[in-house]
Amino acid sequence: MNGGPITKTVKIIKVDIDKCTGCCACEMACSAFHAKPQYSSINPARARIRVVVDELTDQYVPIRAGDYTKAECNGRNVYTIKGKEYSECSFCSASCPARSYFVEPDSGLPLKCDMCESVPPLAKPMCVEVCKAEALTYLERDVKRQEKPEPAQDQIEVGLEFLIDQYGIAAVAEKLSQLSKEKTE
Repeated sequence: MNGGPITKTVKIIKVDIDKCTGCCACEMACSAFHAKPQYSSINPARARIRVVVDELTDQYVPIRAGDYTKAECNGRNVYTIKGKEYSECSFCSASCPARSYFVEPDSGLPLKCDMCESVPPLAKPMCVEVCKAEALTYLERDVKRQEKPEPAQDQIEVGLEFLIDQYGIAAVAEKLSQLSKEKTE
C-alpha cells in the first residue's frame, strides 16, 4: 500500500441497555455457534458476550469480548448508574488476568468477539439475530482512513504466547509434539 486513502468497513453491535431483558439468549446462541462441532453444546462460559446482571434494580448490560491483555489495567473507576455503583471491570470487554470473563474454560485461552465471521458469512452476528427485545442491533459503516491498516497479530501466535506465559515453553512444545505424533498415527 502507498499510504493513500483506504476504506474499511467497521462492524458495530449497538447495545440499548434499556431494552435488554436479561434473557441471556445472546450468550446461549453465541456459545452454541462457536461450539466444536457447531451447535453441539450450550455453555455460556464459552460465549463471547456476557450479560452483566443487577437483579436488585433489574438492570442488564450485554458486554462483548474484546482484545486480550496480559496485565490488569490501572483503571479502577467506579460508575454510578441509577444509584448503583459498578466497577470499571463490570463493563470492560478485555480478557485479562483480573477475572474469568472471556476465557475459554477448558484451555484458558482468551475469547474475542469475531462478529460471527464464518463461511458462509452470516447476515448479522448470532447474538443480534436471537435478541427478540432488539437490545442488540448490528450496523456496518464505511470509514475512510489515510494511514495503512495495522496488520492484525496472528491468532495462533496470540494463543501460543498465552499458553507459553501460562504453562512455559517446554510444556507447550511437549504437548505440540505429542499432538503432532497422534495426528500422524
